[in-house]
Amino acid sequence: MRTFSFEKLNVWQKSRELTVAIYSITKQFPEEECFGLSSQMRRCAISLGSNIAEGTGRHTNKDKARFTEIAYGSGLELLNQCILSFDLGMITQEQHDSLRAELTEILAMLDGLYKSQLNS
Repeated sequence: MRTFSFEKLNVWQKSRELTVAIYSITKQFPEEECFGLSSQMRRCAISLGSNIAEGTGRHTNKDKARFTEIAYGSGLELLNQCILSFDLGMITQEQHDSLRAELTEILAMLDGLYKSQLNS
């Protein structure tokens, strides 16, 4: 079976792990949040990894960087939603801190990837 280049990226691997964590955490959200914050958080987490993957399929570094930039935006959006989830009492302090730490690491990795793509 072929391994695609995005699968080798540590930032994609970490975003994949984060997506699994988001799904696990949002399963415990109140039922009325099924189509609200829970759904939005899941979409952002999926978007994060999906844009990393899609960017690797682009031919120019400028195009690759654009998808990395979009993934970065999705990560910031997800961070905002994690903060709101904590404010609303849907996640614990421990969950918030863990998600924030994971997102901070992923965002730093995306920033480095973006800079390297623009400088290549």
